[in-house]
Parts: sequence; C-alpha cells; structure tokens
Amino acid sequence: MATNKTYRSATLLSPLIEGLVLLYETLVLSFVRYVRANRRRQIIAGLGIAFLVWFYFCLPQPLFQDPVSIVVLDRDGELLGARIAADEQWRFPQSNLSSEKFEKAIVAFEDKRFYSHHGIDPLAMARAMRLNISQQRVVSGGSTLSMQVIRLSRKGKGRTIWEKFIELIYATRLELRHSKDEILSFYAAHAPFGGNVVGLEAASWKYYGRSAEHLSWAEAATLAVLPNAPSLIHPGKNREKLLEKRNWLLAKLCENKEIDSLTYQLAIIEPLPKKPQPLPNHAYHLTEKMRSKFDHLNASYLQSTVDLKIQVQANEVARIHHQRLRQNGIYNLAILVTDPMTHEVLAYVGNTPIRSLGQSEKHGYDVDIITAPRSSGSILKPFLYAASVGEGKITPRSLQPDIPSYFSGYTPKNFDLSYAGAVPADEALFKSLNIPAVHQLQKYGVPKFHALLQDLGLNTINRAADNYGLSLILGGAETNLWTLAGAYGGMAHSLQYFCNNSSRYHPNSFKGVSVFKEESKSRVEVEKSSILTASGIHHALESLVEAKRPGAEAYWRNFSSSGKIAWKTGTSFGFRDAWCVGVTPHYVISVWTGNADGEGRPGNVGLLAAAPMMFDMFNRLPRYQDWFDEPYDDLIDLKVCRESGFKARRECPNIDTLSIAEMSINSEPCPYHREVFVDPISELRVSESCMSPQEMQTKSFFLLPPTMEWYYAKRHPNYERLPNFKEGCEDVANTHIQNMQIVYPNYGSKISIPINLDETESSVVFEISHRHKMNTIYWHLDDHFVGETKEFHRMALNPNPGSHKITFVDENGESLTRWFEILK
Repeated sequence: MATNKTYRSATLLSPLIEGLVLLYETLVLSFVRYVRANRRRQIIAGLGIAFLVWFYFCLPQPLFQDPVSIVVLDRDGELLGARIAADEQWRFPQSNLSSEKFEKAIVAFEDKRFYSHHGIDPLAMARAMRLNISQQRVVSGGSTLSMQVIRLSRKGKGRTIWEKFIELIYATRLELRHSKDEILSFYAAHAPFGGNVVGLEAASWKYYGRSAEHLSWAEAATLAVLPNAPSLIHPGKNREKLLEKRNWLLAKLCENKEIDSLTYQLAIIEPLPKKPQPLPNHAYHLTEKMRSKFDHLNASYLQSTVDLKIQVQANEVARIHHQRLRQNGIYNLAILVTDPMTHEVLAYVGNTPIRSLGQSEKHGYDVDIITAPRSSGSILKPFLYAASVGEGKITPRSLQPDIPSYFSGYTPKNFDLSYAGAVPADEALFKSLNIPAVHQLQKYGVPKFHALLQDLGLNTINRAADNYGLSLILGGAETNLWTLAGAYGGMAHSLQYFCNNSSRYHPNSFKGVSVFKEESKSRVEVEKSSILTASGIHHALESLVEAKRPGAEAYWRNFSSSGKIAWKTGTSFGFRDAWCVGVTPHYVISVWTGNADGEGRPGNVGLLAAAPMMFDMFNRLPRYQDWFDEPYDDLIDLKVCRESGFKARRECPNIDTLSIAEMSINSEPCPYHREVFVDPISELRVSESCMSPQEMQTKSFFLLPPTMEWYYAKRHPNYERLPNFKEGCEDVANTHIQNMQIVYPNYGSKISIPINLDETESSVVFEISHRHKMNTIYWHLDDHFVGETKEFHRMALNPNPGSHKITFVDENGESLTRWFEILK
C-alpha cells in the first residue's frame, strides 16, 4: 500500500519537476544570449559572478582562530579550573550563550533592531552619521552586533571608511551563514571586557566569581556595557562612568518591560565589581595535566567525571592533614577518589593544595603524585592473597610460615621485627606480615604473579619478573595511585558484577579508571577471562575489613552509622612512601604521603600517615550500610583442619566447615597432624623396641616444623609439644619426625662477610632450632668440633673463604648437615 502511494506521488511530481527544469534551462539560455549580445554586458556579468563567488567564500572558516584557555569542568558542568590561553588572554572556548539576561542587555545597549535586520541597520547608520556631523567628530559608528563580530575577527584593522564598507559586506554574509543565536555567541565569546579578559564567560568568573548563567540583572548590564569601553572596569573616575552607563541600561531594560520596577530598584543599588578575582582552582594538578595534554589542540571545554562537592572535601582533608604531617617533615600527599562501579574519578588531589593556600611552592608541590611511580611497599599483598585463595593454593585459614627466613641472599623482616612462627593466611594479610607474604609468593611463583599484576593494569611494573624477584611483594616494584585505584576498584567491580549478573564476569572490570567522560565513552571492551576469581576477591576484601583501624576508628563496630571498609596500607623501605587504599561498593579512596624528592621520615608509615586521611575522607562522603554480596556460585563448603586451616585429613581431630573458593577442593591437605604411638598410662612416646603394638595407643599431634614451633609455642601456651620417648624406647631412625631444623644457612648459600669499621671481618651467625629446646646440640665445621649449645642454638663462626660443611648432632644422635660457601 505504501509503495502504491509513493508511486502515485512520484507520478504527480514528475511533470512539475520537468517544468522547473525547462524553465531553468530557458532562463539560463536567455541570460547567455543577452550577455553575448553586448561586450559590456559580458564584463558586467563576469564581475557579478566573480563578486558572488568572492562573497560566498569571503568569510574565513573558522571565523576566529584565537588560542583559548584550557577549561576543566566537573561532571555537572561546574568550573574546576582553567589556564590562561597561549596569548596570555583569559579567553574561554566559545559555547552557546547561556545568559538570557546578558542577551537582552547587549541587544538593548548595542543593537536594538538586531533580530529584524540582516547585518546592516540603515537607521542606526543614519543616526550615527547625523551625530558625527553635528559633533564634528566620530561619536558613533552605527555598527550592528554582526558588524562588531566581523571587526573582532579582523584584528588590527584600522577604523576607516573602506574597512567599514568591508564590515558591511562581511556582516551580510555572516547573517546568511549563521543564525542570530550563533552570532550572539560569537560576540559573547570574543568581545573584550577589560585588561586581558576576553569573552563573557571569562569576564563573569573574573569579575563575579561565577558562571554567566548565574549573573544578576545588574551584573549582566555591567558586562554588557564593558565591550563598548573596556577601560571603564579599572578603578578611578572611570567607575562613575561605568556606573552611569550600567544604570542607564537598567533603566532601558525597565522601559522595554524586560525587568519590572522592583527588579530595577534592587539592581541599581548593587555595587560594581572590584578588582578581578582569581579563577577557581579546585583541581590544580588535574588542570595542569589537561593543559599539557590538550593545549596544542586549542580544545573546548573539558568535562571531567570529578564531583565538585567531593573534590572540595578532598582538598579540605588534604589541607588539614598537610598541617599535621608537615610537623614531621612530610610535605607531600595525594588523594584519589573513584567510583568502582563506573571506573570514574570523583576527586583528584595530585599533591598538597598549597597554591590554594597561597603558600610557597617549595618541596615539589607542583609534582602530580597520582601518576608518579613510587615504591609499592605492602600495597600489592591483597592481589597475591586473592589469586592464591581463588586458585585453591591456600585457604583463608591456612597457616603460613612466620619465621626467620633466607631466600638466596634476600632476608625479609616483619615491620615489628617479630616472628609468630605460623599465622593464618587471612590474619597475615590484615596484619600485613611480610615473611608470610614472601613464602606465599615463592609458592605462587614470581613470573605468574608478575603477569597477574600487569593484567590488573599495574603498568608501572614493566621490568622482567626475575629483575624483581621475591621483593616484588615488599616494595621491590613501583606503582602509583592511578593504577592502584584501577586495580582495587577492579576487584570491587568484578565481585559485584559477578554477584548481580548470574555469576558472569565483566570483561572490563580491570580496565582502569578514567577522569574524562569522552575518554570513558571511547573505551573498547576487550574480552578476557577472569583475572581474579570472585571467591578470591571476596575473601581478600573480608580479610581487609578486619584490619585494626587507627585512633578512634578502632571502635567503629560500636557505632551503627559506621560501615565496612576493606582497607590496606603500605610503607616503603626507608619510610619514603606511605600508602592506604580503602574499598567499598561505592567508593575507592587511594592515599599517598611522603616527600616528592624521596626523603624518608620515620613517621611516614601507612597506618599513621596515610590511613587517617583515608578514613577522614570516607567520613565526609555519603554513608552507605550495604556491602558486597557473597559469590555463592564460586564457593563450596569444605572441611578444614581447625588448627592448621588446611583441607582436613583423617588425622585432624578438630574439623570446621568453611565456605571457601571452589578451587580449594584441590588444595593441599593438612601437613601438620601426625599420629604417634604413646604409652596409654604415661602418654610418653614408645616404639616397637619397647612395647608391643597391641599395648600402644595412637594419638594425633599438631606438629609444626621445629623453627615454626619454636616461635608459635611462645604465643600459644596451649600448644602441645611432642612428648619425649619413654625410657628405653628411643628409636630415632623409625620416628620419621624431624626434631631439628636449620634456620641459617640455606641450602647452597653464598655468604659475603662484611668488614667492620676497624677493618676486621665480622662473624657469620649460624642458627638451628630444636623441638626440645633443652637438648644439647653439638656443632661441627668441616668435621671439626667447634662447640655446643643448649636452649638458644646460635653460634658466630669465622670460616675461611671457600666451600664448607656444617653438621649438627643432638644428644639423641639425630644429625643435620648443610653445605655453604664463604665468598672472598
């Protein structure tokens, strides 16, 4: 049916189209014959055509090519900051005229017939000519707003009759090319407003501290009269002339019924603006970053994802804590607030907001710390934990070694220099213990973890994996707040998306954060498998909630208004960098403190320097009580040993059921429970050499390796040590239980002996642990007896350069041997 209608319409229009074509051909042929008939006509026609072609192309495109200021807006269009244009003018990029008041004021003052003429106002020109003749000098030009736009675009041209004629022609062409609203926008964006202020929007901010759309009638009238005489804005006698002109315009607006009499009376008592104000500078480092990135493009307004209200709060937090930290010689800090669900930046404080305070620019305040690579400290530990738990390599309760450890010349220490012997993996994470993390990384694999961090978007970790080694987990790598916010926010996003979308992973959970909406829209989704499992992320975040908060925040559970925050700190070697990242379903707050020049300060610790800032920032944000859902589809109920946290074995007497990662079904079973034979009466150990199997009783013991046991038992008084053998029952060869463990040296250690200040060689301290500390151990170096120890099994020796063998024999005849090399 629709096809038939179209056909009938085309049939009816065909004769009309043919007629128009015939008429056009007839007119053209008639004109050609008319021109050919006379040479003069040919010349006139040629000139006419040439003029029409010139007239069509006479206006440059674009009309204005002036450099503009970089103007950064927040997510709602509020001004965050701006930078002066390359020609040292405050000239905001052109946009649609947003002030209806200024539009009415400028038309009433400059061109009252603006909406009825076509670029030229003959009546205004006649009036100007009459005034100029009567005054015998130029007092009025009779220019329309369209002509003034042309004059503004033709900078440096003299005000001659010929130039006026050109403006007349160009103004006519301008009217044919652009609408009235566009012409007004040209004028508002390029008119001079005194000094180095160009354009209405820049003038509104410089003189009144707000956008043009929020101007009062008195303010709009003041700015409307300024382009006619920009020098009137300066203090002195000119102020009276400016006030007179403004009030005349307000009276005109009242006369034209644009404002009522009450508005007029209130407007004329408003004061004139004083000296120009500094523009808002809420996000100094972000604005500087955008200037370096977009200045060469002569870009327009740059709308960011930043929330001005949150940005102001972040600046205030930075200002307050800067006053606290500077007392300890810590001068720099940074705060980044992001939304993990949208990956958008909500606040960007690149360094101490010192410029806003009007203070000096010392101590590297211009450095944008948010993107500056700094030593990571312990801030990467949650990623290793989440990966290990999610892949079933450990459970959240698996005991991890916390003992003196030596890894091919690398000797990690806990922050408090203490040892717990063994700690559950989740406790090791929220207490940020270093030694368990290194053991965990050794088990997981440095190359694999290195690849994982790069997949998470931590692109500052760009050297080969073996270049970092095990120190990768303890500050051996560099990171920054920008990539950390993306990685921590990615964990939150991935977990929430998994729980809310039928156990599916979002392909771009770890795409990183963005600060500009156009940048965010242009992201291309790249399909990739899950980098971290939902269960691993869930256990990592739940563990981090348990970290003890600093100061009054330690009692957060006592207040119903407080919510969960998964948070982690980090401190780099030498107290150069202090980190803290906090995660909720709604916000990720990342904080750094330190000195931009790398100077370390003893108090620059994540818990003491960075964490209070992070919690202060959270307390200023809207409070939410919700938390992440549990990823039930990625969890299973698994029986684990209560004492060791590993998957339960038959020998485990106490068993708990935990809801943990599905991959944990393949995890390692409990390695620490052993069944031994004991005398049912004395409960001392026995063997077949002294008692028949029928008389023995089997008992399960939780037995840690000797070194772990040594430190673990100190903190766990209920730890039941392995009993001694009943007299006459010793049978070391058949017990299969190791009573001694060498702490140092490691297998194949190559040891360099340091030189003391008096140029003498230091000694090497060797150490061994024994399950029964009161046993005597006999020490032999290269088969030569060198001494014995009891209870504390350490000895300082001075072997010569070369390979050596050290042998330990306890009083029961159990022995251990290790080879090592002393370097020359």
